[in-house]
Amino acid sequence: MAEKTPTPRKKPENLTSIVRIAGRDINGSLNIERGLQSIKGIGANTAKIFANAIESKLGIDKNTTIGSLNEEQIDKIETVLKSPSQLNIPTFIYNRRKNSENGQDMHIIGNDLLFAVRQDINKQITIKTWRGFRHQYGLKVRGQSTRSTGRSGTTVGVLKKAIKAQQQPAAKGGAAPAKK
Repeated sequence: MAEKTPTPRKKPENLTSIVRIAGRDINGSLNIERGLQSIKGIGANTAKIFANAIESKLGIDKNTTIGSLNEEQIDKIETVLKSPSQLNIPTFIYNRRKNSENGQDMHIIGNDLLFAVRQDINKQITIKTWRGFRHQYGLKVRGQSTRSTGRSGTTVGVLKKAIKAQQQPAAKGGAAPAKK
């Protein structure tokens, strides 16, 4: 039997090392699905759904490296990311369903996402909700324990049993044992 020798992959001639999509520099050697994950607001599951939609509707193979795409294809991908409703992507994937300002289902990515989160926090602070109060004072917001974690400033040591025993007689009015 003759052994099969692996055929080396051919590199595309016009491979770009860094591609800018949605305000983010993406490594050109990544495929579409992995490259989309590096955009803020797009995780693994969302990137998989976007990549499948791009492949089925736009005709761009999801295993294509991002560096081999031309400007026209990159523009199409950006328009899909900005308005995913064009490709009938299900709304449960969106990161902003039933927006409080306009009631629409949206998917926000990149710097727009950072701005929207900051605006939400400021809104909670101005209407003085409990979450706004916690954000304002830099405390934990989602019900985490704050007794032992989340401390800032100088460290506070934990009292040892011997020190506690020494302090108890002093508190009762008796004289504290002499130190040796």
